[in-house]
Amino acid sequence: MQKNKLDHHIVIDVEADGPCPGLYSMVCFGAVCLNENVPAFYGRTAPVADIWVPDALAISGFTRKDHLTFEDPAATMQAFVDWCATVSDKRLISWSDNPAFDWQFVNYYLWRYTGTNPLGFSMRRIGDLYAGHKGSVLNTQGWKKRRLTAHDHNPVNDATGNAEALRAVISEIEN
Repeated sequence: MQKNKLDHHIVIDVEADGPCPGLYSMVCFGAVCLNENVPAFYGRTAPVADIWVPDALAISGFTRKDHLTFEDPAATMQAFVDWCATVSDKRLISWSDNPAFDWQFVNYYLWRYTGTNPLGFSMRRIGDLYAGHKGSVLNTQGWKKRRLTAHDHNPVNDATGNAEALRAVISEIEN
């Protein structure tokens, strides 16, 4: 696998205090480029909604009191747009373990707070690539054993582990 072929691919992970943006708030997110020379991005966002699901927030490891002290979402999302501009001059392609969750928050926050989304209009699911590679539509979880970094709900660690696994799957496909 040629590294430069994947320099514009990033993996994203989101932690939130509820199931959907607008009604609930993103707590924090991480983005990791498949090019290992690009530093990861970590952003925290103050709540944008008055309601939250305590069990959902607890997964992030933060309390509501913590969350209330996080950065203004507009500043965080602009920092992410700026980070995206440093990753590659190609159109970025984003991946996730669960795009139905992660993508909705990132997309919503980008459009709401920056008026743009440098990631385009879609996200790819790692499990679907793996299932296609293995020729079994039901085999969507086996890729996870290729993670080297522990999945601990720190979004940078989770995105890093998912990027490690994605690199391994792509390497298997291409070799």
